[in-house]
Amino acid sequence: MTINSEVNKEELKNNYNEALKNNTTFRKIVKTINAKPEVAMKYTSSLEETAIELTNCQDCPGLIYCKNRLEGHIFYPNVKKEQIIFSYVPCHFTKEQKKAIEEKNNREKDLLNATFKDVDITDKKRVKVIKWLKEFCDNYNKAGYFKGLYLHGNFGCGKTYLISALFNELSKKRINTEIVYYPELLREIKSDFDTYGDRINYLEDVDLLLIDDIGAEKVTEWSRDEILGTILQKRMNNYKTTFFTSNLNMEELERHLRINSYSDDEIKARRIIERIKQLTVDMEMISENKRK
Repeated sequence: MTINSEVNKEELKNNYNEALKNNTTFRKIVKTINAKPEVAMKYTSSLEETAIELTNCQDCPGLIYCKNRLEGHIFYPNVKKEQIIFSYVPCHFTKEQKKAIEEKNNREKDLLNATFKDVDITDKKRVKVIKWLKEFCDNYNKAGYFKGLYLHGNFGCGKTYLISALFNELSKKRINTEIVYYPELLREIKSDFDTYGDRINYLEDVDLLLIDDIGAEKVTEWSRDEILGTILQKRMNNYKTTFFTSNLNMEELERHLRINSYSDDEIKARRIIERIKQLTVDMEMISENKRK
């Protein structure tokens, strides 16, 4: 062994011991992967990088705040024989996002294919709503004005599926329909203001509109007054049929729409509720969670 290699080995050992002494996260990583010191010290700088990324993750509130080299991932080590292999492992936010996207895609596919013939009619708690929707389907035409439905009830009981079945049936008659998941609509508008005007104009004028899961969004004056209020007012003026699904009844939704206790804010929340009442028939459906 040459003098230079001895020096290099001693330097690696010193750097490794220094990291063990001063970095708690570094020590935990070495202990977790159960690496031998003579192996681990060859990868001190990479292990220190892992320690930094794990520290970044400790108080991270979400993907958009990620400080790591590869967003939503951690540069993580695994021992393979006499070496350490590093790879990018997804953090819990990335895993949750992937799961949410998969669920959303599956749900959209289900809604796209929803039909009345596939609706479960054995649950008596759903019969009243199903009957209302079928009567609406039989009687609806563009020439008249028909109130939509404010359908509220427990999570997963099939509210969106039932209205999607109605919309799919009416689409066959060349009725224009649109379903928007309300929290996602707000995120999309925020991320792309260039299409804001066209998107709002379309939602104001489409024949049948479902605003899905209202009450699940974070309320701001902008989302309540500029987006929701504007859409509802124009649809009222244009005699356009509007549907809503929610886990909240109207009283709960009104409280949700209040940002603070000021009288002016309460009036604005009440104004939204009055528009919804003008546009819809209020029905509740409490049933088995179909998503279990």
